[in-house]
Amino acid sequence: MRESIPLTWRRIPERYKLIGVKCETCTTTYFPERPVCPKCRRKGKLVPIQFSGKGKVYSYTEISAPPEGFEDQIPYILAVIELDEGAKLTAQIVDANKEDVKIGVRVEKVFRVIQRDDPEGLIHYGFKFKLVE
Repeated sequence: MRESIPLTWRRIPERYKLIGVKCETCTTTYFPERPVCPKCRRKGKLVPIQFSGKGKVYSYTEISAPPEGFEDQIPYILAVIELDEGAKLTAQIVDANKEDVKIGVRVEKVFRVIQRDDPEGLIHYGFKFKLVE
């Protein structure tokens, strides 16, 4: 599914800067940003947080049957990353073989092309992760 230009622009803070929120009441962090803390509900006060982009692999899989628009990337590794600040997110692991990826291995954010709307369409950029040696 192709994204519209307005949707792409609205996602710039999360895709380019890895900005989420932190609840000042319970100290839980969330990515992407959300309007209400699921733990505290209305009592929670959410404030923006800039994540460091460093964390570890919480879980992973290799994708060989991709969704539309990602056929040129197969096979690729998709992982749940637990950031050092506590939030979890799903991202692609790049520049690594499946054999090198293990649960608990350290990773860091890199800026890459996510998808291209060819011919002459939008190029969507954002974060992916690579292994830290």
